[in-house]
Amino acid sequence: MGAAKQVTKLLQQQLPEVLDTLAFNKVGSAKFSVLFWDIYNSHLFTKSGRYEENTNQDVIFKIEYLKDISADELIKRTVEQWQHLNYKKSDYEAFIPRLKSIWPNISAGDSLTLYRNSQTTEFYFNNTNIGVIDNEQFYQLFLAIWLSPDTSEPELRQSLIGAASK
Repeated sequence: MGAAKQVTKLLQQQLPEVLDTLAFNKVGSAKFSVLFWDIYNSHLFTKSGRYEENTNQDVIFKIEYLKDISADELIKRTVEQWQHLNYKKSDYEAFIPRLKSIWPNISAGDSLTLYRNSQTTEFYFNNTNIGVIDNEQFYQLFLAIWLSPDTSEPELRQSLIGAASK
């Protein structure tokens, strides 16, 4: 079994317990709030502990939800953010059916995690694998929502990439 398959097998079993085994280090964390409502906490991990734009580095991006949100609302907000980033509909529309098939309704206390290795993008719901999107463009589009210099939440980005206190 190749190294990537071994990592995937470990991740499918217990995502948080293997972060140390996989040598992932936290880059940064941020809380997203709207007015006085806290929506989620997010955490970015890489092997180096640094986020490097436009690279193929392995990434774990975890969102811990602080309020309920439906899968339809998650997809709607994702599309809104892609529109904010001026992506063409043709850049992302092929991914929407796949997201609809794997993203669940979220309750406060749930987590949704993206694990990206050099070959795939995997999603975990409460640390259980729920689906794979095997497309490099998707990974770039999805993380751009939070990590692009043009994100709608630049302060959140700064905290995630570890630049807030620099």
